[in-house]
Amino acid sequence: MKYTISGDNLQVANIELKDGELLNAEAGAMVYKSGNVTIEVETKGLGKAFKRMITGESMFLTKFSSVGGNGLVGVGGKIPGKIKAFTLKAGDELIAEKGAYLCSNSELQFDINIVKRIGAGFFGGEGIILQKFSGPGTVLLHAAGDLIEYDLQAKQRLDVDTEHLVAFQSTVDYDIRRVGGIKTTVFGGEGIFFAEMTGPGKVVLQSMTKAMLMPQTTRSSSHSKGGSMLGGMIRGAMR
Repeated sequence: MKYTISGDNLQVANIELKDGELLNAEAGAMVYKSGNVTIEVETKGLGKAFKRMITGESMFLTKFSSVGGNGLVGVGGKIPGKIKAFTLKAGDELIAEKGAYLCSNSELQFDINIVKRIGAGFFGGEGIILQKFSGPGTVLLHAAGDLIEYDLQAKQRLDVDTEHLVAFQSTVDYDIRRVGGIKTTVFGGEGIFFAEMTGPGKVVLQSMTKAMLMPQTTRSSSHSKGGSMLGGMIRGAMR
């Protein structure tokens, strides 16, 4: 899949399609297309549609195909942020937060990932079910703000604010870690748990969160993460 990414914090991915090449994209992600690119909605496979729905994506993919020559499709996210591409080899797996998927080539496989540790599922901020992408293929993800990428060595640990986790390789161990004592938890403004990421593997974080970019609701009454701990726990369990 040939692509370029343009823009700063409102980025657009420009996908160049060869004649007959197929692009899968999240519904509503298209910004523009050339006239020779056709659009269809995937309506087969209710099992796959259900899996997409419970990971925060639309039930059915939008499929773009170029006819009679090369074509062009532009796709973008729904909030200010960055787009990052991941090219996966056969056997590679990438785990991503709900709602991060933007588009991919037709070879890439999508599935759900059940969080192995119950604690991480309920208190890790992302819920029990995440998205899993398997190679070979290329997937483009969209997240809020700027993206920060770390390559963790074996047994190297990174503690992450749970809402800032975007994606990680399946080789990374995902768990939760208590922030600290009661005083730190209540007054430190960092909530109860960190997402504990242990290498080896790649971890991608976002500098902002969707909640930061949306009008404040329940969190506005506290002005800190400490005051929203219960709400965050409930949202994480229900997502």
